[in-house]
Amino acid sequence: MSTPAPNALDHVRPVFRRILVQGAVLAVVLAVVGGVVGLLVAGGPGLAGGLVGAVMSVVFLGLTAASVLVALRVSRGQMISGAFFGIVMGTWLVKFILFVVILAVLRDQDWVDRVVMAVAIIVGIVGSLVIDVSAVARARVPIDVPLPGGRDGRSDPRA
Repeated sequence: MSTPAPNALDHVRPVFRRILVQGAVLAVVLAVVGGVVGLLVAGGPGLAGGLVGAVMSVVFLGLTAASVLVALRVSRGQMISGAFFGIVMGTWLVKFILFVVILAVLRDQDWVDRVVMAVAIIVGIVGSLVIDVSAVARARVPIDVPLPGGRDGRSDPRA
């Protein structure tokens, strides 16, 4: 297995930085819209639900992007390594446990409207998926894969 060029990670980092920046914009928009709609629908608890949902969405989106950046650094760009998968999957497990704990703590709280919070979380998850897909689809990340047929990748069609 070949080692990536020293600047190979420089092509991946901007993608995840873009995800983090767009995720922060999503969080602000979600906090404003979710908070206002929550306030109109359910008063103070609705406002709190919208804000909590927005914060949870951005924290989880940020943890995902940050874990991939850290994993790429630790694994030296080798995405097929135990270190890479361990960091990314470990972060996923921490996010899952954190999500369950937060929901358990907020379950019986009167100051937060659970329905508004759930809608804000769902909108945040869908929004973060859209951000992830669009950022990765627009990325131009070179890969070091030898193509069949020689250096230029063209094979003889008559062969």
